[in-house]
Amino acid sequence: MSLLNLHGISLNLGGKTILDNVDFAVEPGERVCLMGRNGAGKSSLLALLGGKLKADSGTIIRDCPILGQMPQDVPQAWTGSVLKVVSSVLGEEGQALNAAHLFSTGKEKELNPQEFKTAQKLLEQGHAWERYGDVLSIINHLDLNPDADFSSLSGGTKRRVALAGALLCSNDLLLDEPTNHLDLSTITWLEDFLLRKARTLVFISHDRAFAQRLATRMVEIDRGKLYSYGCGFAQYTEKREERLEIEERHFALFDKKLAQEEVWIRQGVKARRTRNMGRVRALEKMRSERRIRREKQGNVHLFAQEAERSGKLVIEANEVSFAYPNQTPLFQNFSTVIQRGDKIGLIGQNGVGKSTLLRLLLGELKPTSGSIRLGTQLEISYFDQLRASLNPEESVMESVAEGNDVVTIGGNTRHVAGYLQDFLFTPDRLRLPVKVLSGGERNRLLLAKLFTRPSNLLVLDEPTNDLDMETLELLEELISDYSGTVIMVSHDRSFLDNLVTSVLALEGDGQVHEYVGAYTDWLRQRSQQETIEKNNIQATKTSVSENSAPQKPKKLSFKEQREIETLRKELSELPQRLTALEETQKTLELKLSDPSFFSQNPDEFASIAKQLEKLESEQTKILEKWEALEKRLEALGVEG
Repeated sequence: MSLLNLHGISLNLGGKTILDNVDFAVEPGERVCLMGRNGAGKSSLLALLGGKLKADSGTIIRDCPILGQMPQDVPQAWTGSVLKVVSSVLGEEGQALNAAHLFSTGKEKELNPQEFKTAQKLLEQGHAWERYGDVLSIINHLDLNPDADFSSLSGGTKRRVALAGALLCSNDLLLDEPTNHLDLSTITWLEDFLLRKARTLVFISHDRAFAQRLATRMVEIDRGKLYSYGCGFAQYTEKREERLEIEERHFALFDKKLAQEEVWIRQGVKARRTRNMGRVRALEKMRSERRIRREKQGNVHLFAQEAERSGKLVIEANEVSFAYPNQTPLFQNFSTVIQRGDKIGLIGQNGVGKSTLLRLLLGELKPTSGSIRLGTQLEISYFDQLRASLNPEESVMESVAEGNDVVTIGGNTRHVAGYLQDFLFTPDRLRLPVKVLSGGERNRLLLAKLFTRPSNLLVLDEPTNDLDMETLELLEELISDYSGTVIMVSHDRSFLDNLVTSVLALEGDGQVHEYVGAYTDWLRQRSQQETIEKNNIQATKTSVSENSAPQKPKKLSFKEQREIETLRKELSELPQRLTALEETQKTLELKLSDPSFFSQNPDEFASIAKQLEKLESEQTKILEKWEALEKRLEALGVEG
């Protein structure tokens, strides 16, 4: 039986038909990616599946007791610490998890006697301590502080809290843009987590690499209808183009036939006397079909005005260090030279200072030490992550034209309304304040504003957030053809791979390293570098061990010697066991990542998912045993 089943569903919002009499089913074990243009209804469909929104007509059957849901908008009612918010999705079990946290951090004294008694009772029931470990693992991987006050967090951090709650709640998940506000390493962790843990997954994502790795089926929402493709993302783009080409040919033939029938019906008196009434009725039906046809939404028209060429040197940083007052340095002794035509990608974990480095390179911040020199004839356009250049109270038109009715694009004067139509802003949206726009609309508005002025240096801080696939690909094409210099921060791996010529990687501890090539090239080079460093460390340890003077061994009892022999034997077996488990895990995960695997082998898919859970549990036990054995050997005064 289907896990989720929608039949004859129609939904209208704000006078717009979002879903028009659609059927949709999700089978256990599927990983379904929802695609569609901004405003097509992806989030609305997810809300219907999760029971957060009611359809105007049709039926919805859910054969699952609990769904883990990450909505597009974080509920405003959530309060308390991060851990309390995350665990609240589990009801009474969540209260037990919160109690476990208080006891483990020594904060149980904050409870009054009644609360203390309740907490103890909750901890004695179920598997609170075991689950508490799962909660902390998820929270740590999402770079969250379990004790932080939820209300004080930024919007992006609140979304990570919502994601943590969904992952903890259930193995059946509904996730709306889960990769937004995640850094690259966390996205990779999330992919691995979902491949291991998620039984069934329905998600929205414009991250092409994420969709390609996870999706076993693609479902597109287009003009109120659903189109299902039993394949991964790469095949979906090809099949979608085929469908649209067939539709276009069909509409062309239909319109030609309709035009011919209109000519016939307008013929003279003689023709009208002899006309066939069945043909007249067929014409009326064709007219009706043409009236209700929804045309395909147009694409954004992007055009970057290029200024005169800058000097060959664009930016030179020499031994730059920077720290905010009373804080640890973000960068130390960083040097680089950026030349005209370079396309540079900045990557690193959240909070490591990518946006700060951009501001340093542009001269908006002064380094603590070292120097930054900007080249000559620079005309800079800056797409900022915080969207600070948009005034939330201004209208869409005011934001772009600054009170004028016209803008100058490529030397031609255009009315601002016509220019904004290139960015898919219809006349009824032009006078709306910026604060009511969706995330995708704000990004399109910022792009419209960005390209009203000529530039030879584009600085883009997370430009892909909330853009639909079509707009994203057009932006990619524009940047690829741009002859000036580009510096960008992005968590979209495909975007980086398709555009950048070198990477500046912020690797923590104040270190910034430059790598030739794009994201995938950086991954390969970093892996090779880590292997070399690991071998060097091992060689150093061996050398020190060989050259060090022999120490007088500690005198051990016979019992202790026997114990050490046993411990060492057990310890020597663990790496081999762990390696075998990891190899098995890789093989199984590779199978699950094949988009066609579920449809061809649904039973084996479920079996492998269970095997992966068991493997992970065994790995955890081995690592715990390894640590315990090493601690015991250390206590006996010997090395493992």
